[in-house]
Amino acid sequence: MDESREPSQPGPQDAEHRLRPVPHNPDARVLEGIRALHDRIGQLERLVAPVGRAAGDAGQRVTPAWRRATQGEPRWQVTLAVAAAIALQFVVQDRFELVHPRWVVPVLQGALGVGLVIANPRRLNRESRVTRMLSLSLVVLLSAHNAWAAGALVVAIVKGNSGLDPAQLLITGGAIWLTNVIIFALWYWELDRGGPVARAHATRLYPDFMFVQMTSPEMASPHWEPAFGDYLYMAFTNAAAFSPTDVMPLSRWAKMAMLLQSVVSIVTVALVVARAVNILA
Repeated sequence: MDESREPSQPGPQDAEHRLRPVPHNPDARVLEGIRALHDRIGQLERLVAPVGRAAGDAGQRVTPAWRRATQGEPRWQVTLAVAAAIALQFVVQDRFELVHPRWVVPVLQGALGVGLVIANPRRLNRESRVTRMLSLSLVVLLSAHNAWAAGALVVAIVKGNSGLDPAQLLITGGAIWLTNVIIFALWYWELDRGGPVARAHATRLYPDFMFVQMTSPEMASPHWEPAFGDYLYMAFTNAAAFSPTDVMPLSRWAKMAMLLQSVVSIVTVALVVARAVNILA
């Protein structure tokens, strides 16, 4: 062995070894890439999807209100709508009334409405079988009364013996049409996901109507949930456009209900307007 060469001076074999690339651990490189990708995805989510996070919640995602239990919607919206539907019945001519004297049905409807307000005066967050039946009975009574008036008006127009001048005809037809909008809004509101109390308790997962805020949660507050005003708007647009607009029915009963409302609206508007124009001509 040659001991004259100093250890600090590398030989030809050591120089060749130093020129070779140092191999890296492939598993470590894969893990590092996965971590970098995960961090990048988190940054992108924070930039493009900040909605669904309430202020001051330290970045924790909040479940939308329509998918979790809430305190229930206020009572006043539906109370005003029911009162308007009852008041509109006095605009319709006496000959198209279901029961005489004409105040009997509105008084009964008002009594049911007052009982429901007493049961849930502020928010719709508790329900019994009795209150549920009373609520549905009120909607049924409103529906039957208005359906009778609409049918009697259509028959009178077809036979040509309505006995109304154009102004009276338009007022009566408009009152029936507007009452019909409120009634269908009540049906949608009462049946979607089991009704307002069931929606407040989040007892049913799948909705019967898909609102825009459900498909685009970034466009609404995480505390948004459908209330009666949303169903009233849906019923009005369906009656005016004769088809769904921005709220899509999902279940079969919802589709059939919107179909029925469109048919009733078309018949009422077409016959009333056509008859009024014919009288004026």
